[in-house]
Amino acid sequence: MANTDGANEASGSDIQAVARVGQICALFGPHTAELTAADVADRLGLNRTTAYRYCASLVAAGILDRGPRRGTFVLGGLMLQLGIHALSRRQVVEIAPPRLAELSAAVRMTAVLSLWGARGPVVTLVEEDRSRTAVVTVRAGSQLDATAAQSRVFLGQLTDERAMGWMTEGMTSAQRAELEAAVYTARRAGYCIASQSGGVFSAAAPVFDEFGIAATVGLLGADPQADLSAGSTIITELLRTTSALSAELRGTREARPHENSEL
Repeated sequence: MANTDGANEASGSDIQAVARVGQICALFGPHTAELTAADVADRLGLNRTTAYRYCASLVAAGILDRGPRRGTFVLGGLMLQLGIHALSRRQVVEIAPPRLAELSAAVRMTAVLSLWGARGPVVTLVEEDRSRTAVVTVRAGSQLDATAAQSRVFLGQLTDERAMGWMTEGMTSAQRAELEAAVYTARRAGYCIASQSGGVFSAAAPVFDEFGIAATVGLLGADPQADLSAGSTIITELLRTTSALSAELRGTREARPHENSEL
């Protein structure tokens, strides 16, 4: 008798097509609002005809739309709808804004909340320091790389072993070893401090819900005299904020069954 156990499963070509759709969508970001089929082909190593067919099919599905310039594509209405729905399910995004505002005002730095995206942290909320004329900031929607303190905090808490592989693609063995050491230190300390290019530094700590790490809160600054030692105002306020968010997040979730039981 023929083995039909996998008869209803997706074929290899179907799985490859789904993966390709994910790769195309991942090309868009804060600095890449639109792409041509040629751009997609070049970045993913496809021939241009294949890239165009994928893009046209994604337009038909609502995943992409035709861009304002001839031959361009932008993220479509379905992606907007799904993105809004996904964020609405993240309770931390709803409760974080006032906490970020308080933190930013207390330390006079830009405060940032990030969530783990497909393959790394994505900046979700930004509260800039309003007391300064010039500020260090980052755009919402930016995906953070392995040099960011928030990335290292996530890597120290995530249980998915693939996360480290995603964040270290293209790294040398020495660079990976350096990152692993920084992640270990962040896990032990409960927070991370990282130097960025141009004299910018970042500090970050995790926010937890009952399932594990839910988000990270980061601070961005460029003051070379800033005190980032354990027990300093900056680190104390950062940890106070993440602890408050974690407590509020767990409390909100625990309250839901009681609220529903009264219906």
